[in-house]
This record gives sequence, C-alpha cells and structure tokens, in this order.
Amino acid sequence: MSAASCLLSEDQFLCSICLDVFTDPVSTPCGHNFCKNCINEHWNSNDQYLCPLCKEVFYTRPKLLINTLLSEVVSHSSEQQAAKPGEVPCDVCTGTKLKALKSCLVCLTSYCETHLEPHMTKSGLKRHQLMDPVENLEDRMCMKHDKPLELFCKTDQTCVCVLCPVLDHKTHDVVPLKEEYEGKKAELGKTEAEIQKMIQKRQLKIQEIKHSVDLSEEAADREKAEGVMVFTALKESVERSLNELIETIEEKQRTTEKQAEDFIKELEQEISELKKRSSEVEKLSHSEDHLHLLQNFLSLKAAPPTKDWTEVIVRPPYEGTVVKAVAQLEETLSKQMKKLFEAELKRVQQYAVDVTLDPDTAHSWLILSADGKQVNYGDMWMNLPDNPERFSPCPCVLGKQSLSSGRFYFEVQVKEKTKWDLGVARESINRKGKITLSPKNGFWTIWLRNGNEYKAHNSSPVRLSLKSRPQKVGVFVDYEEGLVCFYDVDAAALIYSFTGCSFTEKLYPYFGPCNTDGGKNSAPLIICPVNQTV
Repeated sequence: MSAASCLLSEDQFLCSICLDVFTDPVSTPCGHNFCKNCINEHWNSNDQYLCPLCKEVFYTRPKLLINTLLSEVVSHSSEQQAAKPGEVPCDVCTGTKLKALKSCLVCLTSYCETHLEPHMTKSGLKRHQLMDPVENLEDRMCMKHDKPLELFCKTDQTCVCVLCPVLDHKTHDVVPLKEEYEGKKAELGKTEAEIQKMIQKRQLKIQEIKHSVDLSEEAADREKAEGVMVFTALKESVERSLNELIETIEEKQRTTEKQAEDFIKELEQEISELKKRSSEVEKLSHSEDHLHLLQNFLSLKAAPPTKDWTEVIVRPPYEGTVVKAVAQLEETLSKQMKKLFEAELKRVQQYAVDVTLDPDTAHSWLILSADGKQVNYGDMWMNLPDNPERFSPCPCVLGKQSLSSGRFYFEVQVKEKTKWDLGVARESINRKGKITLSPKNGFWTIWLRNGNEYKAHNSSPVRLSLKSRPQKVGVFVDYEEGLVCFYDVDAAALIYSFTGCSFTEKLYPYFGPCNTDGGKNSAPLIICPVNQTV
C-alpha cells in the first residue's frame, strides 16, 4: 500500500451524508467526497445542486468523478478483519479495532496492516524487531534493564535480556531464545507423543471396557435365562410335589371315610340284631308258659354272634406324610442342584491355567517334584537360601503363576491325606514367622484336619459339613468379582465361597501339605490336569 494511505485518518474513510465507510466514493467539482448513491439521492431530493459540506451551488447537475485512490484505500481497508475475541487487536486503531498483523518489541505496540506500513517503509522503523502479534508486550521486556527478553538462562531457567548475562548472570549458561525454544519444542514433541500414547492406551482401555460390558451383558442374559429355567423347574417340582401331597392326603382321607362307613354299617347291623334279640328276650321274660320259657331260655340267653370292637379304631393315617413328601422333594432338588453345580463347574473349568510350584517360595522341609506338580512334607531339612520369598517356619509353597485380573481355575488332588491347606494368597503376605490364615492377612483358604474336620478361614473359621470326603478340590478365582470358590470336583459340589473380596494385588495359588502326621499324611498334594468333560 502507498504511504498516502497511512496518512489518512479513519474519519476520512467516512461519508459525511451516511456517516459510514465509503461505498463507490466519488468527488464533486469542489473536491469533496461522498458515496455515489448518497450524493445522487441528496440532489434528487433538493431543488438546488449544492455541496453538503461547503454549500457551493452548482447551476447544472455536476458530473461526478470516481475517486480511484480513495476506492482502493477503502477496498483494502474493508479486507482487514476486526479483531475477534481471543485475537490481538491493533493498539493504534480508534473506533473498531482491527486484527493486529505484527507486534513490535521496540515500540511495545501491536499494529494492523494499515498502521504497520511505516515499519515496512521507513528506514528507522525497519530496524525494529517484529514478531507475530501477542498481548501484554510489557511482559516480554526485562523489568530491570528495559530490554527485550532475547536470551535464556539455563542455569536459572528464566528468560533474560542482552544485559543480564553481563550484569546478573555472568557465570551462567545463557543461550539464544531460539536455541532453547528448539530444544523445548523437541521435548514438547516427545511429551505430546507420550500423551498421545497414553490417550491411545486409554482409548483402547475404553474399547476393552465396552467390550467387557458387552460380554457381561451377554453373560447376564445367559445367567438370567439359566436362572429362569432352573427356578422354573424348581417351582414346577415344588408345585408337583405339593399337588402329589394333597392328592395323597385326600386319598388317605377317602380311604379313612370308606373304612369308617364300613365299620358304621357293620355296627348298625349288629345293633339291629341285638335289638331284635332284646325284643325276644323281653317277650320271653313276660311269658307265663313255664314249658315255653324253659325250652327257649338257653337259645335266647346266649348273646348273638358279634364282633369285638374294643381294639377297632379309625385313626387318620397322615403322620409322616408331609415329612416324606419334603424328603422326596429334597431328593429331587438335590438332583437338580447337582446338575446345576455340574454345569457351574464345567463353566469355571474353562478358565483352567497350568499351575506349577515355585521352588523359591517352598519351605525347606518340603519336597517338590521335578515337574513342579507335586509337593509333600519330607523327612530331611533342605539347605536352601533364606530368600525373602521363602516361607519359614510354616511348611507352605506358592504357585509360579499369578492373577491380577480376570479369572483362573486349577485342581489339586488331596486323596489319602489327613490334613492340608489350599487356596490363594496375595503377593505381599507375611512369609516369615507365624501365619494366621484369613482374608485380612491375605489368605483365602480352606483346610482339612484330623481326617474329617473341614474349615474355611474367613474372618472367623467356618466349619464345613460335607456329604462326602473330597478327593480332588477345584479352586476358582474371579478377580474383578472378588470371588474365590472351592469345589468337590468328583461330586460336582460347591464346598465354600469367599464373596465380596477386594483384590488390589497379584494373587498366587497357595499349597500347604502339612507334616506327615506320623506317616498317615505322607501323600503329596498333586496339581492335576483339568478334565473338562465333567
């Protein structure tokens, strides 16, 4: 743009008739400028052709000349945008603030394109340091030396001017702002890349969680369907048993009524015979015929043949009917429960993992098989290093495999043993000194003592009543659900469940074969392959 445009004030861009920026500016013979439409309408509505500014009168309608220079200036000015919220405005503009194009670090002023023109054309201003427009230019000046902050002190991690290294930062490591900028920009690039990785990981986690919700919804639908099926079958069994019980009671009542009717009929028949005999006896007793009385006395003296009713009782035969019906229902429900537990066991067996024993955790009295699948109490102390992971003095061992999410399942043969401990333990458990098995101390276990005493070690020990002695125990863990279950594999029965657990660490399989108990407990605990054909 020419220098002339920089000398024009904002008022010179306004038409004196509409008081707005010129549209198609034209000049009158007297040298004044107006919008073309404005001056034409002004003359059309008046009897005289006079200039609205100087009042010069023209006797004929003057010819209007297009003001080319003013048109260019107005056109160029209209292309510049007013500063929007968040954008740096021009400090020189009055009225509408146009968007700043550059900021001068020497003048500490921001300029739009029009007001920046002198910095582009005048030699003295050309030497000024321009930069992309920013607010608060004072913050870019050294408060102590009133110089632009052009350097960076790496020692103090602050921006400084050219005088600071000479006066206040003599021995410090000072570099140009651009150099430090490039370094920090590279660091920001790395940071941005790391943040993007974190975002991607979290987006993947969101997808994983959403997928888990979908799987959970599918599992919930399956469980609901199975639950409806099972409880419908149970309801039908109960209703059927109730109907059978009512039918049995009603049948017994009908039998009782029939028996009572037969007894009453028989009794009434005997009463009729007795009344007849009574009438004959009475008649004979009033007879005056000596011979007749003596001849019939013997036949009438004897009572007619009747039944001895002393022991005859009509007793309702209902005793034990309800108990028997409940026992039969219990047997039916037990069979259905067994089928249910078989299905449940089959489901959890899908999460079977290949567990092996960790020799670094084994107590020195324990003997582990070469394949890491068996453990029993030995008769010789093993001289093993007393590392932090090893149990001492309790004869225990952990599995190598751990769980920190999801589900897992394993099976252990406890056949021919009179005592054992089994379950899972968290990573941070105490392995030295006396151990008290409980969830509070990081153990979720059950045990056998004296050959037939089973207990679950919850907050307080829970005695377990088992119908049969387990030969193989299955252990299932659902980390997120906070669930630890123990199953009698052969009987397909649930032994015990720890529910509502809060897991925050890795969980490891836990094994305690216990001492040999005088040879009665010499059999090992054996980790078995899981047979999913139950």
